[in-house]
Amino acid sequence: MRRVGVVVGVLVLASACGLTSGSPMVDDVEPGSIGRGEPLKGASLTVTSKEFTEQLILGAMMGIAFEAAGADVLDRTGIQGSVGAREAVKSGDADGMYEYTGTAWITYQGNSEPIADPRAQWAAVRKADLRNGLTWLAPAALNNTYALAMNRSNHKKYGTKTLSDVAALSASDPGAVTLCVESEFANRADGLPGMEKAYGMSVPAGNITQMDTGIIYTQAAKGSCTYGEVFTTDGRIKSMNLAVMRDDRKFFPNYNAAPEINSRTLKEWPAIEEVLDPITRRLNNAVAQELNAKVDVEGEDPHQVALEWMKEEGFVKEG
Repeated sequence: MRRVGVVVGVLVLASACGLTSGSPMVDDVEPGSIGRGEPLKGASLTVTSKEFTEQLILGAMMGIAFEAAGADVLDRTGIQGSVGAREAVKSGDADGMYEYTGTAWITYQGNSEPIADPRAQWAAVRKADLRNGLTWLAPAALNNTYALAMNRSNHKKYGTKTLSDVAALSASDPGAVTLCVESEFANRADGLPGMEKAYGMSVPAGNITQMDTGIIYTQAAKGSCTYGEVFTTDGRIKSMNLAVMRDDRKFFPNYNAAPEINSRTLKEWPAIEEVLDPITRRLNNAVAQELNAKVDVEGEDPHQVALEWMKEEGFVKEG
């Protein structure tokens, strides 16, 4: 799963992940609807992120917001894996990032069962991480979790809309349900094995093909497999016109994005919260899919995509 990364040996990644590098953000921006009065003037803040598209965009948004509010910003986005970026914020090597509630709850905080209600899971994550010197600000509706998706031809043919429908189809017509999945999803408790158990589904091993993430989308779009494992905010869902199956039993964890800020930094610069909240409130799966597609489908630069969106939304203005 992209959000989780590899946990083995991660606590020694501070220097290995490039956290000592970075470059100043030099966007020529002024306050729009955020940052008025430049409440972060005099602050030197470092933003970080993981290395995949959505994270690069979110990290850029945070940095641009800080710039507009008057801060000098160092860009250390693009850290490989989840834990390196988190450890940077925790140690103070970075001041903030957008993180996912499900990743924190399960991977960092060691819980095995997700909390079905998104807000309750965020509250539990926030409470636990305060002990780690990390403060979670209000979450976005953006929920980058697992799903199964199919092309429109198969959607019309089989009529499945939910994972319960897929389970019923696998029972009535086992050959109809073929899956393209990542190897990690195929073996994770919160992936395919858990999903099959939760939905009473049993897909024959011969009907499951493991492949890299990007290939899954193209194979599902072609119909080479009936269902492909996807991430709900991926831009390729929209660009390839895939139909996403609803997780009607709420098996998959919520991976709502929210700013994760070093608590010492937030105490010194409390205006960070008011600067970021309006942006976070605007983020949902449709916005994420659109912005992610600009990078993954159209080949645009993540930072530029974030900047143009921030301008279009009126959060910042050109300087």
